[in-house]
Amino acid sequence: MTDPIALARAISDGVLFPGALEVDSSDIVPVDRLDRLASAGFYGLAGPADAGGMGLADMATALEIIEIIASGCLTTAFVWIQHHGAVRALTDAPQALRDAWVGRLCAGELRAGVAFSGLRRPGPPILTASPDGEGWRFRGFAPWVTGWGRIDVVRVAARRENGDIVWALVDAKAGPTLQAEPLRLAAVNASATVTLSFDQHAVPADRVISIQPFDEWQGQDRASLRVNGSLALGVARRCAFLLESDALTAELDECRRLLDQASPERMPDQRARASELALRAATTLVVLGGGRAIALDHQAQRLAREALFLLVFGQTAAIKAAQLHRLYDESHG
Repeated sequence: MTDPIALARAISDGVLFPGALEVDSSDIVPVDRLDRLASAGFYGLAGPADAGGMGLADMATALEIIEIIASGCLTTAFVWIQHHGAVRALTDAPQALRDAWVGRLCAGELRAGVAFSGLRRPGPPILTASPDGEGWRFRGFAPWVTGWGRIDVVRVAARRENGDIVWALVDAKAGPTLQAEPLRLAAVNASATVTLSFDQHAVPADRVISIQPFDEWQGQDRASLRVNGSLALGVARRCAFLLESDALTAELDECRRLLDQASPERMPDQRARASELALRAATTLVVLGGGRAIALDHQAQRLAREALFLLVFGQTAAIKAAQLHRLYDESHG
């Protein structure tokens, strides 16, 4: 069996990074980039071996693969990483759902996005679920859904009247009750990120993955914040390579170690450290490149914009507070 780390490096260095500027200037990530990840088995990164997934025994390998893919092309990685939450959720779903979806998702035959960032917003729920016979009706909006036009289904979270979360698979297809409004982003714009609006959108019972207490999800969310830190590490990793900086590589290794060891309570601080490192590394690359570095055909400006993007992607209130604290301390040190 091919070493998955070596395979990820080959794809990142040989396919994704050389084409990253092309992707950056595109309206939507070229499907051949995603197909390459699928053919290598990486759409099954989070899947069990008995369903065609990679069946990885340790989280460290999965995190390193995410970091390596992100170091090649953050836009491609950003679309691809959304897929794995659906695979994990469906692996633990009722058997009929698992049988119907997990194998095709692991193969990359079907590709998934997610719509749950609204759960982190304070105040009343922005996407609600109301009973409709044996199924549900979703109403409201999901502010951030990535990969529209490159995904087949979306794992959506809506809140029912008692506060519980209804998790369901919704076809990624616009219609009278489901509308997609594109977002224009300063970085990873080719990720085709949209806001989805639901107008009493019907969700049949056989598309419901689970119903979960909100408090339980909050605990799981705090414990899962490590994964997105690998995107920032990926940007810093590419910058360290281009700068040929042993010092930056050593700092990257330390940042990764601290992320891996962080408790849920300490994770926001370490996520802030990772995003700050990516920003500083990319800024160094721009400064070294001089005026040429801000031309659109230069990798430095792309990496700098991506580092800015990663300051806010996956940001929770705790991560934001930690970021502001680090930035304030640095500017007043």
